[in-house]
Amino acid sequence: MGACVATHRQSSDLKLVPPTAAMQHPAPGTSTSTAASPDVNVIIVGGVAGGASTAARLRRLTETASIKVFEKSGYVSFANCGLPYYIGGEVSQWDKLQVTNPEKLYGRFNLDIQVLKEVVAIDRTAKTVAVKDVTSGKTESHKYDHLVLSVGCEPIVPKGIPGITRPGHFTLKSMEDTAAVEDHLSSVHPVKIVVCGGGFIGLEIAEQMVNRGFKVSIVEAMEQVMAPLDREMAEYMHVLLRKKGVDLHLNDGVAAFEEPAKGAKVSDVVLKSGKRLEADMVILALGVRPSTGFVQAAGIELTPRGHVKVDERMRTITDPCVWAVGDAIEVKNSAVGGEETWAVA
Repeated sequence: MGACVATHRQSSDLKLVPPTAAMQHPAPGTSTSTAASPDVNVIIVGGVAGGASTAARLRRLTETASIKVFEKSGYVSFANCGLPYYIGGEVSQWDKLQVTNPEKLYGRFNLDIQVLKEVVAIDRTAKTVAVKDVTSGKTESHKYDHLVLSVGCEPIVPKGIPGITRPGHFTLKSMEDTAAVEDHLSSVHPVKIVVCGGGFIGLEIAEQMVNRGFKVSIVEAMEQVMAPLDREMAEYMHVLLRKKGVDLHLNDGVAAFEEPAKGAKVSDVVLKSGKRLEADMVILALGVRPSTGFVQAAGIELTPRGHVKVDERMRTITDPCVWAVGDAIEVKNSAVGGEETWAVA
């Protein structure tokens, strides 16, 4: 594997340069006086905030590099923080969730954006990625000089909880998830909605469901919602949730999802305390984990929790030709020191 050598003045002064004897695979965005090469191939795995913004920034730094983005969903750039608010009606139009699309990115930046294409393997020796067409299932190989991982996180759906994959249970991570939730609301006409998990997504979707007039229960295994908050601060949220009519179950996780015994349209949610909650719809907001299974298989070093280890310039500590951004990485906290992860999308 050829070495990737970076030269730079400032992190904002970056250019792609052609390979030379001393620099076989230059880092994306390194500053030199050499003209950019059309032979530099950059592949970005994943779109949305990390991948799409990286692609646009690279194009502003070089007009000639080949930049491809492979996104496994049908949407390359969307406002994922706005998904609950579309369901609640605060975001009134579907198109307003989409920041941009492949056609606009090609027209403005000459970016090769391919949606419904999932990168399933990395060969670091050959410097190729295997890309599966989500629709057809066919896989093809693409070569890279530099690889940027913007793989994000995926919802946790614990297989050990009986009945967790029953129909009428939903996660909320993608545009496709949002469409599925909205379709269930319009077709099943639920009354009772159970939200499993009291983190960011759980509270946001609970708020929006209350605003739409549904009867909402929140089930949280911990003693409080919003784990990052001090208990005293979380208590204010508990008071407000109950004031808004939310049926709040704390320190009482889900034991199982069962066939409804009475009138529920989807499931009976059985808690570890033995309580049973009727659900016409279940939202699974049990946290997220990095989507780095294929990254680990390629031998790229991860943390015990599966986050990609990178240096201060977002280059993986394993391979100088592979970079990573977004929710799936571990970074240094510049304020207090030490490493941390922070899933914000």
